Amino acid sequence: MRKILLVISLLFVLFTIGLYATAGYLVAPRLYSIGAPPRDLPIQQVDIPYAGAKYVSGWFAGKPDMPGILLLHSVRSDRREMLGRARFLFEAGFSVLLIDLQGHGESSGDYITFGVREAQGVHAAIQYLREKTNNQKTGVIGMSLGGAATLLGEAPVIADAVVLEAVYSDIKKAVQNRLAIRFGKIGEILEPLLTWQIGPRLGIPLEKLSPVNAIAELKAPVMIIGGSDDRYTLLEESELLFTQASEPKRFWAVEGAAHQNFHSYAPKEYEERVLGFFEQYLLSPYTD
Repeated sequence: MRKILLVISLLFVLFTIGLYATAGYLVAPRLYSIGAPPRDLPIQQVDIPYAGAKYVSGWFAGKPDMPGILLLHSVRSDRREMLGRARFLFEAGFSVLLIDLQGHGESSGDYITFGVREAQGVHAAIQYLREKTNNQKTGVIGMSLGGAATLLGEAPVIADAVVLEAVYSDIKKAVQNRLAIRFGKIGEILEPLLTWQIGPRLGIPLEKLSPVNAIAELKAPVMIIGGSDDRYTLLEESELLFTQASEPKRFWAVEGAAHQNFHSYAPKEYEERVLGFFEQYLLSPYTD
């Protein structure tokens, strides 16, 4: 019996260490050099300061008379993930700004904070985009973490049109989904053991990590996109965000799509839908 208890205790310790390491991985920054920009866009390298010594790095392509769209990548990725969107939007007559979120690529940051502190860099980037376009209308496309950073922080971004793609509803559900992929139903039991570590590590209360509670404060037309087969951000979470969002709003469930780049998955339909949305709210005389 003593040996059995010893084995059980050892397994519990190893399991706890594993969860601690997993939590550390989730918030660890992913910093590296991006390299030279592509040559098919007239790109300017930019470094946008905010909150003292912090900054976000990115690429800008556009002119002062072109409405601007800020492009925000998913977690553990970088600005290059949004290049496909940048190309078709620029061709359609929009200025584009692609940035690395806090703790990603060439931007500063010690932690990934699931959208809360990333929001500071997003607000700075929106202001920069307005200045570069002589206060033309501005839009945002936020993919996963990028969408959360559009909504969280002190307040959602101030923009004229926003597209949110595969944005988690709240941090507990996001962790639960990821554990369920690995452990099945037991993931629901393990979720509290992982999420309780996030607050102390980051100094952020868990209730701050809830895009579904923040979206009602977004004062802009919004288009919400979710994948029908997404196991990381369930379609029901995207539908809940849509329910909580204010009008005017649109919803698109991408049939067969998982947690992936929706533009790469369905480029023609994506471009038609997203361009139609931005043309209505950024190029027309629409007012609130």
